This record gives sequence, C-alpha cells and structure tokens, in this order.
Amino acid sequence: MLSIIVHIIGIKIAQAATYPVAMPNGQIIDTGVSTVFGKIRSQLITQGPSFLKFPLKVTPFVVQRQILEQLLSWQFRESVKEGELDFLEGKWLKVEVRDLELVWFISLQEGQLVVQKQAEPDVSVSGNANDLVLIAARKEDPDTLFFQRRLVIEGDTELGLYVKNLMDAFELENMPAPLRFGLLQLADVIKTVQDNEDAEHKTPALTSC
Repeated sequence: MLSIIVHIIGIKIAQAATYPVAMPNGQIIDTGVSTVFGKIRSQLITQGPSFLKFPLKVTPFVVQRQILEQLLSWQFRESVKEGELDFLEGKWLKVEVRDLELVWFISLQEGQLVVQKQAEPDVSVSGNANDLVLIAARKEDPDTLFFQRRLVIEGDTELGLYVKNLMDAFELENMPAPLRFGLLQLADVIKTVQDNEDAEHKTPALTSC
C-alpha cells in the first residue's frame, strides 16, 4: 500500500529532476532545475512517511487486512506450500512500521496467512518505512540494518532467526509485476537520496584562509 502511493510521486519527482532545458540554438543546458527538484525529492523521501501517516492510519483495518492478506498470499504462496512458514503456525509475528505508527499481527492458520489488529506476539520486527522498502526491494541487507539498529527483531530467539532468514530470502519474482516495478522505482529513489545524504555528511567542510 505504501509502495503504490509513494512510488507514483517518486517517479514524477525523479522525472522532473532530470528534465533538460533546450536553448534556441539547440544547446542543452543545466538551469539548476535538477538541483532544486533533487532537494524536493530528498525532502519527499525523508518526510514522506510523516505525510502518509494520517491517511494510512485512518484507513479502516478491514481494508488494510484485505490488502495485506492478498499481498501475503501472492508473495508467499510457494513458501506456504513448501512448509517454509510452518514456524508461524499458531504463532504471531508483530510487524511495526515505526514512523507510520502502523502495527499488524501475522500468523499462519490452517495453511493461510492471516492478519489481525491485536494479538499476543511471539516475535516482533520493526523498522522505518524507507528501510523496510529497501529490504523488500533487495537494496539493503537485513543483517546490516539489524546491526545498525535500524531493523529490530525481538521476542522468541528461534522465531526471530526464522523471520530474518525469511527476509533474506525474499523473492521479488513472486510479486505482481506492477507492484514489483513500483517497489523497485521507489527503492531506487530512496537509495539515491540516502547515498547522497551520506556523501554530504562525509564531505569535509571547506574553510577559508
């Protein structure tokens, strides 16, 4: 749901950021539009979750559940058939998107992945929206974010290991093509913005003589 909403905005901003300007003589020049829109795109990515927090929170849970259960069914259909998610049978996984203040509880019940609004969690995983998008798009390693405390896994140790391994083995090919395209587009924009910000922080300030 987050990917569908944000990737459309991200694509439009990304396109605008690289829009060239042609002079009458045919020469293509950089008018600074790229820089301006680059900053806008950066703000959109870093502040985007706060903009989306309210509309997502007021979305009725029955709608959230329907969408999530359908997505989970698509994504993990083969994993369920092969017994790779049996560790969730009768157990509850709490998934929290911290900056969106969204929480879901997921379990395997009679061979079906189900989502509830409240449950007693056996294991929990939490992170910010952008980091979770990067993990889903295979642009960031869960272990790296785990050691940086950007991804937090708590609760039953054995279940937590299963959850982390499942995130490591996330297969984009199982995702519907339009959603996969949107996810990858959004992840590319997020990764570019984060890399640029890291580079700026590492660049030493120039001092005048």
